[in-house]
Amino acid sequence: MTGSLDAPLVAIDDLEITYDGADSPALVVPRWRVEEGELVLVTGPTGGGKSTLLQALNGLVPHFTGGTLRGHVRIAGRDTASHRPRDLAEVVGLVRQNPAASFVSDTVEDEIAYGMEVLGVAPGVMRRRVEEILDVLGLADVRDRRLSTLSGGQQQRVAIAAVLAAGPRVLVLDEPTSALDPVAAEDVLAALTRLVHDMALTVVLAEHRLERVVHHADRIALVERGVATEPLPPREAMARSAVVPPVVALGKLTGWRPLPLSVREARRAATGLRDRLAPGVETPAAATAQAAGESDRRRTWSLRRRPASSRPLQARVTRAQVERGRTPVLRGLDLELPPGGVSVLMGRNGSGKSTLLWSLAGRLAPTSGAIEIRRTADGADDLVEPRGLRPSERIRHVGLVPQDPMTLLYADSVAAECAQADSDMRAEPGTAATLLERIAGPVDASLHPRDLSEGQRLGLALAVILAARPALLLLDEPTRGLDYAAKARLVQLLGELAEEGHTILAATHDVELAAEIADRVVLMASGRVVADDTSAGVLAHSTAYAPQVARVMHPLPLLTVGDVERELDATRLGSHP
Repeated sequence: MTGSLDAPLVAIDDLEITYDGADSPALVVPRWRVEEGELVLVTGPTGGGKSTLLQALNGLVPHFTGGTLRGHVRIAGRDTASHRPRDLAEVVGLVRQNPAASFVSDTVEDEIAYGMEVLGVAPGVMRRRVEEILDVLGLADVRDRRLSTLSGGQQQRVAIAAVLAAGPRVLVLDEPTSALDPVAAEDVLAALTRLVHDMALTVVLAEHRLERVVHHADRIALVERGVATEPLPPREAMARSAVVPPVVALGKLTGWRPLPLSVREARRAATGLRDRLAPGVETPAAATAQAAGESDRRRTWSLRRRPASSRPLQARVTRAQVERGRTPVLRGLDLELPPGGVSVLMGRNGSGKSTLLWSLAGRLAPTSGAIEIRRTADGADDLVEPRGLRPSERIRHVGLVPQDPMTLLYADSVAAECAQADSDMRAEPGTAATLLERIAGPVDASLHPRDLSEGQRLGLALAVILAARPALLLLDEPTRGLDYAAKARLVQLLGELAEEGHTILAATHDVELAAEIADRVVLMASGRVVADDTSAGVLAHSTAYAPQVARVMHPLPLLTVGDVERELDATRLGSHP
């Protein structure tokens, strides 16, 4: 039974989901309605229940996760309590955060066809659907490519294509752009928007990087502390939510009505604001010509620029070439990292950012050139190759938090993981647990790490590494899965570590994070450095990597809402000329 044509496509009533052993429900949804051809964004703090809601839509909760479900979730008239995920596959499809982890075939075309083979779709119908999906998602040119050779954005589109090929009416996505560079993310979201508008597909997606998605959404559902609101009009949702993208935060700061949801709307509202602040904000060209620290009035340009250190370099990469298999990934790369700074690596997927981090951490060796980090122990103070250090010694000099935090986590509970980290790193008992709470907020210490949210797992891995207090901290996509509040805590922690003298190098696609933390931005392409400058020097006028506020305030080199707020305060106090 698929329900009447007048019934909503997605209907939730009086839903409570309680996991085994829990004292209270993980998710409560009094009422939820989604119609055909809508794009609904689900947002809220990390660990608030978003993933539970998404998995309830296709029956993974409770059929695979366990626990108790009260109330009803109906998709096209089918109640998920009495229909298992395989019974719902033709009406609802789920695309998880990491697309590569769900692949079961080797090539693009085989992956798209696999789901239809499982469902027993006739060969003629299968061939037609494959061709249509390849065209709709712009994958025809890579149909014969091996999945492992695709970029992150292409892999995400293949994962969506494989689910769409089964012909669902509802597509559910969990953090679809979290691992993508800005250009690839926009490609994926543009493809989803086309599916909504041209094929009347219903899309429900959870995403922490709201700046990428809010302006695409028809409605927004807020999920906080285990309670989900019914999907609301975007402006109403953003007015109520404490979790908002920068353009909305800027609108709230300045009192703009209606609240802007896109850069275009905010830029139109900001004409008077730009004129008001222009006399007190240095342009990049003038700031470059002016020595750092000469003027108290030109604060914005040097806001993230810490004083140059006279101490020796923390790391040095000299004409390094690194290969994976037989393919060169780093191609004669040069880079120097001074102590105490925060440098950010940016660039499209596959540009070599992760390879550089793994090489600095001693996990990969250059085939030519040199990669060195500073060793300060037992009276030594010199640059050495990280691969030449014993792992127990290396971790005290350089720590890497990879994209997949589970590769660092082995214990069967959060408490055991933190205790083991304190012991291994010779830290005071409770050090890792304290760091975890600072990064991710309160976390149930009895949980297994795999049962944490993506952001909580990342926070745990970061706490484990930071327990050793390494002089060089390497972060690969450190905000993946983090909400804005958790990101703010991370920004504060990284700033404190930098002030203490730690050197931080982060690879990220999160332009808003780069705007907040970076003294310096290094832009990579094809294994080489193509730009290396202050954060404003690279981000303020970039086409692909400018943060939202920079796009709104252009040509003024203001990158964040905090930058604008400080300039407004200075104008009110009369400290600008």
